[in-house]
Amino acid sequence: MARYREGEIPKEQLAVHASDDMLVLTAILGVVIGLALTILGRKGGVMWMWVWGIGLILCSLYLGAGMVFGVRLFGVF
Repeated sequence: MARYREGEIPKEQLAVHASDDMLVLTAILGVVIGLALTILGRKGGVMWMWVWGIGLILCSLYLGAGMVFGVRLFGVF
């Protein structure tokens, strides 16, 4: 059973208060954490860490480029 019917979600639970600066900060943190995962994964020989690190870096760069430069490589994403 759904907790809220369509259109009845309280506004304070929505992301209406999120700003573009917060999303750019999220992208920057994603790149930093991705770099740390990649470096630690390569040094420790843990493949999943560097694969996830590279994926996080790519996704964060796409988010940052979309926010700052308006890049939309995949249509609406």
